[in-house]
Amino acid sequence: MNFFRGVMGGQTAGPQPTGAETIQKLCDRVASSTLLEDRRDAVRALKALSKKYRLEVGTQAMDHLIHILQTDRSDSEILGYALDTLYNIICNDEEEEQDESEDENTQKQEEDLGVLFTEKFLRDSESVTLLLTLLEEFDFHVRWPGVKLLTALLKNQCSQVQGVILVSPMGVSRLMDLLADSREVIRNDGLLLLQHLTKGNAAIQKIVAFENAFERLLDIITEEGSSDGGIVVEDCLLLLLNLLKNNSSNQNFFKEGSYIQRMKPWFEVGDDNSGWSAQKVTNLHLMLQLVRVMVSPGNAPGASSSCQKAMYQCGLLQQLCTILMATGVPADILTETINTVSEVIRGSQTNQDYFASVNAPSNPPRPAIVVLLMSMVNERQPFVLRCAVLYCFQCFLYKNQKGQGEIVATLLPSTIDANSISAGQLLCGGLFSADSLSNWCAAVALAHALQDNLTQKEQLLRVQLATSLGKPPVSLLQQCTNILSQGDKINRRGSKVQTRVGLLMLLCTWINNCPIAVTHFLHNQENVPFLTGQISENLGEDERLVQGLCALLLGICIYYNDNSLENYTKEKLKQLIEKRIGKENFVEKLGFVTKHELYSRAAQKPQPVFPSPEQMLFDHEFTKLVKELEGIITKAVHKSSEEEKKEEEVKKTLEQHDSIVTQYKDLIRDQDAQIQELKEQVSTLSMNNEQMQTQITQQQSQIQQHKDQYNILKLKLGKDPQGPFTQGEGAQVNGLNTEELGQLREEVEELRRQHTLLHTQLSEKDTLINTLRSGTAESQTADMAAGGSVDTERLRELELLRSQVQSQCAEISQLQTERQELIRRAEATPLAPSSGSSADDAKAAELESRLAAQNTETERLKEECRGLRERCAGLEQQLATAQSTVAIEQTEKAKLQQDVQESKKEQDDLLMLLADQDQKILSLKQKLKDLGETVDEDEEDDLDARDLDEDEDDD
Repeated sequence: MNFFRGVMGGQTAGPQPTGAETIQKLCDRVASSTLLEDRRDAVRALKALSKKYRLEVGTQAMDHLIHILQTDRSDSEILGYALDTLYNIICNDEEEEQDESEDENTQKQEEDLGVLFTEKFLRDSESVTLLLTLLEEFDFHVRWPGVKLLTALLKNQCSQVQGVILVSPMGVSRLMDLLADSREVIRNDGLLLLQHLTKGNAAIQKIVAFENAFERLLDIITEEGSSDGGIVVEDCLLLLLNLLKNNSSNQNFFKEGSYIQRMKPWFEVGDDNSGWSAQKVTNLHLMLQLVRVMVSPGNAPGASSSCQKAMYQCGLLQQLCTILMATGVPADILTETINTVSEVIRGSQTNQDYFASVNAPSNPPRPAIVVLLMSMVNERQPFVLRCAVLYCFQCFLYKNQKGQGEIVATLLPSTIDANSISAGQLLCGGLFSADSLSNWCAAVALAHALQDNLTQKEQLLRVQLATSLGKPPVSLLQQCTNILSQGDKINRRGSKVQTRVGLLMLLCTWINNCPIAVTHFLHNQENVPFLTGQISENLGEDERLVQGLCALLLGICIYYNDNSLENYTKEKLKQLIEKRIGKENFVEKLGFVTKHELYSRAAQKPQPVFPSPEQMLFDHEFTKLVKELEGIITKAVHKSSEEEKKEEEVKKTLEQHDSIVTQYKDLIRDQDAQIQELKEQVSTLSMNNEQMQTQITQQQSQIQQHKDQYNILKLKLGKDPQGPFTQGEGAQVNGLNTEELGQLREEVEELRRQHTLLHTQLSEKDTLINTLRSGTAESQTADMAAGGSVDTERLRELELLRSQVQSQCAEISQLQTERQELIRRAEATPLAPSSGSSADDAKAAELESRLAAQNTETERLKEECRGLRERCAGLEQQLATAQSTVAIEQTEKAKLQQDVQESKKEQDDLLMLLADQDQKILSLKQKLKDLGETVDEDEEDDLDARDLDEDEDDD
């Protein structure tokens, strides 16, 4: 152990060994020692030297340390020392901290050293697999160094380590288990590890997401206090951004898992927003970025729209608008919130309508759009904030014709309110202010109010501006051209490149695809000379962009010219270009626009992001317009008049063809709608028919049951109950006089009359029921003819003929059997007397004649059968034509069913009343017999006979 004391700092005699020699001896001891304690002490010593002698330890000891990880799995202490040593020689962080005061070359050498050792460690991919296996160890001294080492490897060689982990079985799952570790230091370092692991690898991002990463990360954010949490919340948000950015699969999984709804509580802010910590600002900034990732314009259109809908439905958009209008919010959070709201409402009509209804908490309340525009045209506001407001306004008007109309309406004379500030007034004020950035922003905002909206382009021509006292008002279009052409006279505003570019973009957007606006523009005699003069001059580099935009504006005037002005027809404008500018020069100046560096930058994404106000020259939507028009204008300038005429003819033909196609499309669409409606009606009627058939079957069953019950009751009532009368024959009259007997007789007679009347009514009801039943049966039968009757006589005749044919066939078979018997007997007795033989021959001849006659008759009957079959086919055809009347019969059937129900109800009442009357009659007869009075048996027989007759009728 004296050796280790010397290494660890103990005093020994003699010369001290160098660091490289010491490390070499330690490596030999690690490789050759058989005792675990000796190897452990040697690895501990290497760990202590690994920071000071990083190069030597990494060069000599790495293989031995990896071997320790493979062989000494049972001892967690030596594993921890080995992992710490490997981390010290691979990681660059601490070296960077030490070398802050040194030059850049030294720092780069240290970084290269970490990469070098990382490559050495990764020569064998099994080393990474071994490290993943060690992460399953729960021991803190193994798991934590393993997490740090794997993180360092990912920092130095991310893609290579990602590839190994991706193909390793359960590799990502083992790393996801780190988030469930109860020790916060391991969980937090696990978050950092997953951040590096998920960078730029969509496959690993998907696996991590489907390992329930979203649920775990959102739970950690909630546990740590959401936006008020610490650095752990920031790490979770960074990992979420890695998983969702540019990954449509994970975005869809996040939306379908209802995780958007769990983001709403993050943005709940109080009334007092002063004193936000730097960590809270960072957290909220990342949360806003996470929302933007879900609704980014670069996502698939369907994915963004569904996320926008979910954010509105769960109240997230409302919460963001609350932050937007709150006081005391830090400027960078307010700017990012504006950008976030912009993309949440972009292209979503519902969200845009809601945003238009948001009011700022001011007195009097003002729309949020107006408050934001006030910031945009205020030159004292920060540049990034003004850009964010412009982006918000652009997103509000994107594919929102309703919003475009509302903005333009605030400029029209009939809707201007002198007592309030409107969006139109702010835009006009910014358009003509002394601040060039305000000019540019107002011009671009107004151009978006006209984008792809011919109606608003024409409406904006009505806007009149009062320039100064005593002078008549001029149109907005005229004022814009005046600033361009007479910039030197109006405080040289038009001389600023940014202002002129903004105005030219507005004019190009305004008159594009609007012949009326082109006519208004050309009506001013100064506009065309100004444009041709600007294009023909040889100006500096800064003015080339203005020349290109002037060429674009003049080209639009040519292409969308309806030739209504005689002095400025298409042909005359092209002649003017050819004389004063030259076609080639014109096309060259037009090409300056797309070749500009800032044009390419603005064409990349819709959000206006510029490093400085001076570079704010192009709008994203305008770049798409230039790309669309450049080739068209070039062709239009080079075309001759004859080519234009041919093109107009072709264009008219195509328009006619398109109109015809549109008409046919509309017709087909209407027919499809009608077919769909008819299909739905057929389906409904089929279901109703099935229900009615079921109800009819049930009602027929119920009627039959009631009929059976009625017959049983009649049989019971028709029996002569003699027993009670015979028992009372010897009864004596006790206490009854002659008057009472007379009253009883009268009551009996009255009851008999009522009984007779009820029987009559009952017979009528039975007749009505039979009639209704027959009508129902007729409506259900499939053999209904056009006149409502079937040729039953022919059917009976057909059946009779069939029976005759069958009987004759049987008789023929019998005769053939007899003939065969006679032939057999004749062959068996050839020597019989001649008289008997002659008799048999005669009989056989007779049978043969009868058989021939029967065969003839059979053929005749078969012919008749064929004729009857043809007649039956005709009847069946008539039967098929009768199916069209079934719908009418269904209505009658429903009515008959209702009558059946009413009749059945009345019949039940009559039966009950009849039973009561019969019971009363029987009781009165019994009383009369008990009193000694004689009862006329004939009347009783008549009643019984009537009952029996009715029973027979029912049967």
